[in-house]
Amino acid sequence: MTVGHGDDLPNAVGGHAVGGPVRHIPVLLGEVLEALAPAAGDIIIDGTFGAGGYTRAILATGASVVAIDRDPDAITAGRDLEAQSGGRLRLVQAPFSTLDEHVESVDGVVLDIGVSSMQLDQAGRGFSFRTDGPLDMRMAQAGLSAADVVNSFKPGDLARIFGFLGEERHAGRIARMIEARREKRPFERTLELADAIETHIGRAPKDKIHPATRVFQALRIYVNDELGELAKALFAAERALKPGGRLVVVTFHSLEDRIVKRFIADRADVATGSRHLPEAQARTATFRKAGGGVTPGDAETAANPRARSARLRAAIRTEAPARAGDFSIFGLPKLPGINLPGER
Repeated sequence: MTVGHGDDLPNAVGGHAVGGPVRHIPVLLGEVLEALAPAAGDIIIDGTFGAGGYTRAILATGASVVAIDRDPDAITAGRDLEAQSGGRLRLVQAPFSTLDEHVESVDGVVLDIGVSSMQLDQAGRGFSFRTDGPLDMRMAQAGLSAADVVNSFKPGDLARIFGFLGEERHAGRIARMIEARREKRPFERTLELADAIETHIGRAPKDKIHPATRVFQALRIYVNDELGELAKALFAAERALKPGGRLVVVTFHSLEDRIVKRFIADRADVATGSRHLPEAQARTATFRKAGGGVTPGDAETAANPRARSARLRAAIRTEAPARAGDFSIFGLPKLPGINLPGER
């Protein structure tokens, strides 16, 4: 589903589109199928259905798919494929963090993290500033919007969001600019915010990406709680997979990849954890690592530039019972308005 983060695309100048929409291309499709190894009779969860690229390929192997997406547009668009599947595809509108609530004992789980090309290419969804649209960014089309965050959060909270989730070095300056500008008129449109950031920060000719790219990335990740959802989805996959079942995750950002890498390391290495806790030595591995991080080859990145930051990680479920979800292994920060399970 995912095709990358931000608006730093070859066909974009200053965040304003000069070309048409980029068609949906499943990223690392061959590598995903190799790691997932679906076969006739298997049950696979596609936790990020999107435009259905992975699901179609999995169905072609003879396996059945439970496909999950919290975006109602994605579910609606997939109904024809569901009807044509002969009962081997079931679509579920829900966050992928709940995947174990919709099916038990599955042979594989694939997660493709982030925003899809069809979401980026729909100006009305507000994910991108390549074309103007409402400052929205909600995958589920419900709840807090990007405009709500920009227009109501304290500058310090905005700076933390931009700094951590967007790795934006001008986070404080941008947050203070937003506070001053919104007193005159709230931000409502994507280009309005992008242009304000570019005007305030400036853009050198050598800059490869638009100055607003990291802020937009941070807002999208925050609005959709993408890091928290990913962490919860990994624990849900651990509960849903049968022994020998395969977990395959494709990420597009260092923060996402770090979460997946830490989860697999924690679950595959029985010695991982605090050396001061004797019970850590008694843990049984719930996953076996299946190779290292896989990245796209030159041919794929040339054909699909949005794939250039993708990384695939995989693990195989052991017979050990699932452990309790310990979110401390991810090192996630406490951000305004978002609490992980067990926090207050």
